[in-house]
Amino acid sequence: MTLTWRKSWLRLLALAAFIGITILAVSYRDDLARFSALGLPGVFIISVLSNASVFLPVPGLLVAAAAGAIYHPLLVGLVAGAGSTLGEMSGYLAGFSGQGVLEKREWYGKLEEYVKKYGGPVIFTLALIPNPAFDAAGIIAGGLRMPLSRFLLWTLAGKVLKMIAVAYGGDAVVDLF
Repeated sequence: MTLTWRKSWLRLLALAAFIGITILAVSYRDDLARFSALGLPGVFIISVLSNASVFLPVPGLLVAAAAGAIYHPLLVGLVAGAGSTLGEMSGYLAGFSGQGVLEKREWYGKLEEYVKKYGGPVIFTLALIPNPAFDAAGIIAGGLRMPLSRFLLWTLAGKVLKMIAVAYGGDAVVDLF
C-alpha cells in the first residue's frame, strides 16, 4: 500500500465520518429535549450533537444555560465544554478529508491566514466566543493538517471557559427570579 493511497483512504474515511456525524446531529436535532432528562450525561450528548452539526443551528448554549441553573455551573461548563469539543471534530474531519465544504470567500481566506499564522490561539479565541465562524475554523484546521491533539486542546480550553460562563449566566438569571 503506497503512502498516497493511505492518505486517500484516510481522507475518504474522514469524509464519511463527517457525513455520518452530520446526519446523526440533524436527525436528533428535534429530540434534544429527551436527552436533557439524562442530567449531566444528557448535557454532554446534547453538546456533542449541537456542535457536530456544521453550520446548522442547534441549541447547545441554551441547554448549558438551563443546566447551569439546575446543576453546579462549573461542572456543567466542564461537561458541556468537553462535549462541544468532541462535536467540533466533525468540522475538523471535513477539512482533513480535503473536500471543499465551504465556498472560499474573502473572509475564509483571512481566517485561513490567521489560523496558519497563529494556530492554536486563533482556535482558542473562536472557541471562546459564541459565533458560527468556529465551524469554518475547524474545517480550516483540518485542511491545514493542524495536529488533532493540538486542535482539540485549544478547542477544549475555549469551549470549557465559554460553557462555564454560559452555565453561570443561566444560574444567575434563575437567581434573579
